[in-house]
Amino acid sequence: MTKIAFIGAGSFGFTRKLVRDVLTFPTLADSTICLMDIDPKKLGFIEKAINRIVSEGNYPAKVVSTTSREEALDGADYVIVTVLVGHMDIWRHDIEIPMKYGVDTNIGDTRGPSGIFRAMRTVPVMLDIARDMERLCPNAVMLNYTNPMVLNCRAIQSQTKIVATGLCHSVQGTAEMLARWIGAPMEEITFTCAGINHMAWYLEYKWKGVDAYPLIRRAITERAEVYNEEQVRNELYLHLDYYPTESSGHHSEYNAWFRKRPDLIEKYCTHGTGWNPGEYAYVVKRHAEREASWEEQITEWLNDPAPLDLERGHEYAAYIINGLEGGTPFQFNGNMPNDGLVDNLPRNACVEIPVWASRDGLQSVRVGNLPPSVAMLTGLTSQIEEMAVQGILEGDPRKIFQAILHDPLSSAVLTMAEIREMVNEMFAMNRDYLPTFRHFEVEGDRPMRLLA
Repeated sequence: MTKIAFIGAGSFGFTRKLVRDVLTFPTLADSTICLMDIDPKKLGFIEKAINRIVSEGNYPAKVVSTTSREEALDGADYVIVTVLVGHMDIWRHDIEIPMKYGVDTNIGDTRGPSGIFRAMRTVPVMLDIARDMERLCPNAVMLNYTNPMVLNCRAIQSQTKIVATGLCHSVQGTAEMLARWIGAPMEEITFTCAGINHMAWYLEYKWKGVDAYPLIRRAITERAEVYNEEQVRNELYLHLDYYPTESSGHHSEYNAWFRKRPDLIEKYCTHGTGWNPGEYAYVVKRHAEREASWEEQITEWLNDPAPLDLERGHEYAAYIINGLEGGTPFQFNGNMPNDGLVDNLPRNACVEIPVWASRDGLQSVRVGNLPPSVAMLTGLTSQIEEMAVQGILEGDPRKIFQAILHDPLSSAVLTMAEIREMVNEMFAMNRDYLPTFRHFEVEGDRPMRLLA
């Protein structure tokens, strides 16, 4: 019987759908589903939901819940991590403080000043989970969904012996979107996608084995509804020749082209029709809405007398676990150490590349070089994140400052001195959440003035 531990199981929608998918596989139908969360109330609701899925599906699975991480990890075969460190009253400042200085942030969970400070709070917790795994389930595979993906996975992969990969929805979601734009059935699409999380690129995108990029370009340039759905990403593709993963809102944060002036935000990040065109503080607003309504929504779902839809969805984790357990081998895009996989990204950095999951384990696929047009931005971002991870692991505020100093959006808006001031204010706000840091201010910041 396979034991699958969910750390941070209180995410009702995600956990519910993933467990549903897991149990549809015959190899996993009798799994022990161990739900762990520090919020007993949310944990109670999700346990009821999972028990309903098991009951209606007539699965031989066992469901247990606990607030003890050690109990959840003990003897686990797979560990799925979806945690959020700190409450909204602290992480909203990751977005609000940069805005004071003119750095307008949409999501802020991946990179830039907001993502790096989120990582500073999150990485120590992720390392604690991985080190508990080394003691309690050393052969288990960690499947991480917690952002910032690159920084979390890089820390775990460099500091522990745990087999871990990070999973994101953006690769398969974008591939399906592009197929829809050109009228292609998804089962007839093949692609190769590589880069780093939230900044990977479709190096190939084919329909029935034929390059589909000309069709994509035509759809974007000739159909207003297609261009308007993803304005930022479509501009990136039209100028760089490769289509990026993740939403326009996310991508607007990762470069210097779309958010450095109010007129650009109005033009590119306001009127898009996709799920996230680029609204300021989008994630804060959506989180507040969810927190206000989650209990009502869960109760409504639990009390709905209609039979559940138990058809398998498309979430990677279930297919990966099935492949590792000896079911059908499965290829996905995962976050793995760059051990000769992408030649023009930093060695051992966390890269998002094709990976096979089978009885033989996780096997990464070598990609070679990213095209020059996208390698420069991706490489800079990867180097920034390498420095940020070093700063987090060493507790060094200056390395954190220097990483943010090179952030494309921050450096397009602010001077070096202004970035230093912003970073110091963010340290002051987060100091109670950063026990591994030696101090909480960037030192040596007074410029020398030379007089004739």
